[in-house]
Amino acid sequence: MPGCFRLGWQHGLLDEVYKARDVGVNSFVLFPKVPDALKSPTGVEAYNDNGLVPRTIRLLKDKFPDIIVYTDVALDPYSSDGHDGIVREDGVILNDETVYQLCKQAVSQARAGADVVSPSDMMDGRVGAIRSALDAEGFNDVSIMSYTAKYASSFYGPFREALDSNPRFGDKKTYQMNPANYREALLETAADEAEGADILLVKPGLPYLDIIRLLRDNSALPIAAYQVSGEYSMIKAGGALN
Repeated sequence: MPGCFRLGWQHGLLDEVYKARDVGVNSFVLFPKVPDALKSPTGVEAYNDNGLVPRTIRLLKDKFPDIIVYTDVALDPYSSDGHDGIVREDGVILNDETVYQLCKQAVSQARAGADVVSPSDMMDGRVGAIRSALDAEGFNDVSIMSYTAKYASSFYGPFREALDSNPRFGDKKTYQMNPANYREALLETAADEAEGADILLVKPGLPYLDIIRLLRDNSALPIAAYQVSGEYSMIKAGGALN
């Protein structure tokens, strides 16, 4: 993907942030590439206060105190199974056990200085649980950008390969959304609003402009969209989205 790189947290990243600020960009989202040796079935590295993401947040906030740092809240970069949640022996994703880990991850990121935590895992009830966990630790001002409508998609392929976070077995269709079911986006919108989300996000972006419009028409919250790696690759290659 031309122009896209994995960056070292101490050097390359700081250079990119400096250049981005020069052209008026002041908000940044972090996605980690975690060594296999630190991955586990329950993703415990996700809430290591001295892990890659917390160290990076602290560095960025020290060098650029006024920037806005968004973080990703999900277990897949830290999971030896490559899934967003904890996987039972029979392949079932354990929702509540995963949410418990996500709360610890979000608090760890907030403790490091994150401004916005962004649960991308698609577990049920995670927005409310994260809000409660943040508030209990005194992080009332840390916002939540929820991946409200995250559809199962092949467009995620290049990103997963870059982070080596492809599922080791199965797929993510049991917890990511069915592209044919637009009504589910309305249910997720209502749930996320009720649980305390501050921003609602649609992913992928361009193939789901109708869903972005649907959320805009049915919510007063800010609506965000994520153009993912596969979309970017097609556009750079001169392709088209059908």
